[in-house]
Amino acid sequence: MRRTVQCFLAANMVLALTAFLPFDMERTGMAAQRYSGPAAAHSRHAAGPPQLPTLQLGDKGALIHEVQVRLDRLGFSPGPLGSEYGPGLRAAVWAFQKANGLPPVDQVDPATWRALDHPDRVRSLVRSGEPDRVEIDLRRQLLTAWQDGKPAIVSHISTGTGKHYCKNGHCGIAVTPVGDFRAWWRTAGWTKGPLGEQFYTVYFNGGIGFHGSEVVPRHPASHGCIRVPLHNARPLFEMVQTGEPVYVR
Repeated sequence: MRRTVQCFLAANMVLALTAFLPFDMERTGMAAQRYSGPAAAHSRHAAGPPQLPTLQLGDKGALIHEVQVRLDRLGFSPGPLGSEYGPGLRAAVWAFQKANGLPPVDQVDPATWRALDHPDRVRSLVRSGEPDRVEIDLRRQLLTAWQDGKPAIVSHISTGTGKHYCKNGHCGIAVTPVGDFRAWWRTAGWTKGPLGEQFYTVYFNGGIGFHGSEVVPRHPASHGCIRVPLHNARPLFEMVQTGEPVYVR
């Protein structure tokens, strides 16, 4: 059964969160990355306020909204803002946790609270990449879209399983190829192919591309494409231009 954060408790928690998290960033939907040096690393290991609870899928309340706003400002979009811990927020929490060296879990736990207070800088995969680019990190299962040299969208993804598959008469090895590519072909909205449905696809290597999917688990699960949560698919489609570099590592 879903548990709901009680109104009177949520109000106190929001006040605690406001004091705990540094909301000194411009309200632009994407915050400047904070310094992550020795002092920050030390503070991240300090215990957070005891009144901040562990949040999980299905929770509701004002505190959920505050977490969504915080993640959105850092570039980890949870989708439309609300007061419920739903699939969009879960995917954003996974992405944030992985970007901060934490295991992706279905909770905003004490370690995640501390990381929200002092987030790591988003690390680039390529040192000499163009200012506008897409980076796909196969090890961490993360996609980062850079604009003007800054991370604009950081998304949880699911890539190729590396296993043999046969579906609808099409067989092969589900591999997401490593290399330097460029976006070249795009399909808006939902499209259906022999391997399934895709939402707002940007292709960069033959029939391999990144697209929205209703199923984006924490492990590689695709036939080779890069699955992203549905709420990130259209923003990526609109941001990434034809010819823009895509780096897969």
